[in-house]
Amino acid sequence: MTLRARVARLAAFFRATFSSEGLFGLHLTIGSVALIGSAWLFGGVAEDLITKDSLTFVDVIISEWFRANATPSFTAKMTLVSAFASTATVLSLCMVASVFLLWKRRRYELIALALVIPGGLLLNFLLKMAFARARPGWGDVDLIGYSFPSGHTMTATLFYGLLGVFFVLRVTSWWWRASAVVLAFTIICVVGFSRIYLGAHYFSDVVAAFAAGAAWLAICLTAVETLRRHRHRSWNTSNGKAG
Repeated sequence: MTLRARVARLAAFFRATFSSEGLFGLHLTIGSVALIGSAWLFGGVAEDLITKDSLTFVDVIISEWFRANATPSFTAKMTLVSAFASTATVLSLCMVASVFLLWKRRRYELIALALVIPGGLLLNFLLKMAFARARPGWGDVDLIGYSFPSGHTMTATLFYGLLGVFFVLRVTSWWWRASAVVLAFTIICVVGFSRIYLGAHYFSDVVAAFAAGAAWLAICLTAVETLRRHRHRSWNTSNGKAG
């Protein structure tokens, strides 16, 4: 193969990789980058936990600082914030979202919701069982199960992150898109902060939960978008249209 042909093939590959069209295009590139980055972050935190590296000492320092400086009024506020990502709250909101998506006949968004939330909750449970890390144990909230990764933070990442993606894909204004991303990220961060403040989790539990949630979200959204494009291409082919 000549150098010119190789360059042409490489150029075609990059065009396909960063194209918004096609079965394997920009959505797959973004999904892969998000998955790799999130998995790398989770792996780094998990390694520090297993080897009891410096991050675990930082966990204790942060936890003890909040324990010493917590106030009843701010604790009440953080308890309310934390409730926005409880399993009961998110499942209730999922039911509302499912009804809305059914009414609007947005089947691929409904499929994404059905994959992201139940699958993410199961993944969080399995990770908790695998690492079996004890909680800080000084908070006043009712605590059940292990600490790593944070269930509330991962649930917030999955649900509010998914809502943010839905909104970004449905609006054309970049201002509203940016606002949706910032709002979703803010909710996730505040929920994670509340779990540390309440003594329910360590800092690394929250970071790992965000990473695991983002990774699972990337897998599900990329899979659903690939399925949508595959069916769209099949429909066009069967009807004699260009893909």
